[in-house]
Amino acid sequence: LEVLRQDYILTAQAKGLSPRTIIWRHALRNALLPVITLLGLSVPGLIGGSVIIESIFALPGLGQLFYAADMARDYTMIMGNLVLGAVLTLLGNLLADVCYGLADPRIRSSREVH
Repeated sequence: LEVLRQDYILTAQAKGLSPRTIIWRHALRNALLPVITLLGLSVPGLIGGSVIIESIFALPGLGQLFYAADMARDYTMIMGNLVLGAVLTLLGNLLADVCYGLADPRIRSSREVH
């Protein structure tokens, strides 16, 4: 709703663009930026939360595997799980960056700064 009150939305309305075009082309792209940020940064929380959820509900998965390896002091398995979590976190951030480029044309332009 905050995006719909911005000056560029009023300018688009004054130019005579249809409300559908204004919403899809102008407002939605700018409103998606905070959502993309939150989704990209929530990947580590999802991995950490899986340990708790899988332990409570006795579900098989990476969280349960990590917990069992921790209890058995299996350091190789713990390090493997941490590396996998780090890779998934990096992929989540990479996906967020790619989505930023798709949503915001200012990010796509590669201007050199001198």
